[in-house]
Amino acid sequence: MIHGGRRAAALLFLGDIGTFAVSLVLTLALRYGTAFDLDILNDHVGPFSLLFAVWALVFYMSGLYGKRILLFRSSLADAIVKTQIFNIVLAALFFFFVPGIGIAPKTNLLIYLVVSLLLILFWRLTLYPRLSIPRYREAALLIADGEEADELMHEVNENKRYHLRFAHTVSPASLSEQSLNTLTTTINDEHISLIVTDTENIQTEQFLRDLYTLTSASKPIQFLSFTDVYEDVFDRIPLSYLRPGWFLKYANRKSSLLYATAKRTIDIIGALVMGAITLVSAPVIWVLNGFEGPGPLFISQDRIGYRGSKVVTLKFRSMQANDAGAWTGETKNKVTRVGNILRRTSLDEFPQFWNVLKGEVSLIGPRNDIKVLGERLAEALPNYNFRYTVRPGITGWAQINQQYEQGHISPQSIEETKMRLAYDFYYLKHRSLGLDVVIALKTIKRMFFRVSSW
Repeated sequence: MIHGGRRAAALLFLGDIGTFAVSLVLTLALRYGTAFDLDILNDHVGPFSLLFAVWALVFYMSGLYGKRILLFRSSLADAIVKTQIFNIVLAALFFFFVPGIGIAPKTNLLIYLVVSLLLILFWRLTLYPRLSIPRYREAALLIADGEEADELMHEVNENKRYHLRFAHTVSPASLSEQSLNTLTTTINDEHISLIVTDTENIQTEQFLRDLYTLTSASKPIQFLSFTDVYEDVFDRIPLSYLRPGWFLKYANRKSSLLYATAKRTIDIIGALVMGAITLVSAPVIWVLNGFEGPGPLFISQDRIGYRGSKVVTLKFRSMQANDAGAWTGETKNKVTRVGNILRRTSLDEFPQFWNVLKGEVSLIGPRNDIKVLGERLAEALPNYNFRYTVRPGITGWAQINQQYEQGHISPQSIEETKMRLAYDFYYLKHRSLGLDVVIALKTIKRMFFRVSSW
């Protein structure tokens, strides 16, 4: 339904691979001049084909095939430059350290860096937007109100990359038998072919039946769920549109045996890696913490686990004292200089490998709260505790998608937590092995760019 989904990502992927290939041909032509022939190209095709696959994976991990990148160009150039430079570093390591590669890489890589970067920027910023903008935008009617409805209408109408536009909007409270004929006239006059509304709203159910009866005779009308469209655009759930039946359907959904087994296997492997890194880094962190002042190496926290159970976790201390669950501005407790590094690299979370091995926490799932803070949030936000109907994780869908206030790496207010909850419920509904892989890859990317931003 939304332009910028799988077809757009596939077009980008094919264009990226084509751009990498053309860059290689141009690089070799510039490097060898008239001496360039098919034998030289054949020598490079094998190793560079492998690199192209790795580079495409790095592009994916960097979010360059995601909807937000497909639809917005504000930070695209910077993301491409950073990612492509990282790709060139990978290529240099590949050529220098993988045995059996009979190619002298230094000059070729330098030329390739410039050529591929220019061509990727041209493809992504100039050529692709012209190929992907839909020539025709379907007119749609939005029957919804509230902050989330305004957000959806503004996002869709202000961005020509969507293949629909909201030509008219109506509040559900204004629907009546008297307004039915007026709305039918509007649909015909505006050539509306899509109606986006809360299809599970009992108050509008009969009205929608009548509206469909009046309009279907003259032209086919497609009805779309507001929550489905909102999810497709924002990758989160519109909280104000949730009904009790939603939680009955998704909160208690059983995971398949294959998914549960694969997820547990990945958790154990990941936890063992985290444990090894914890053991190696602990002495270094202990020495560095000594320069900050007195205090323990680890802190212990009571957190909320699966279905409200109590989980005791260990973390490397990153603040002057133990974090009791207060937000920025509510306490004089500050993050230390060493703690800032630990948080930005996520090393402070690695001692939780033991909780993962015990099965109390997963690597991926909704981030669990300190008990005191979790109880406070449950009182402020309806349905908050439903996020614990799946096993909590060290990283999750909210952590790779949500943008916090400057300097924050976690929610520091009710409003930020409300946004996190919308992402958590999206994970609750769509959880799968594929989504977990996406979260894992993007978490690695997020950690890398946090470090590279110093």
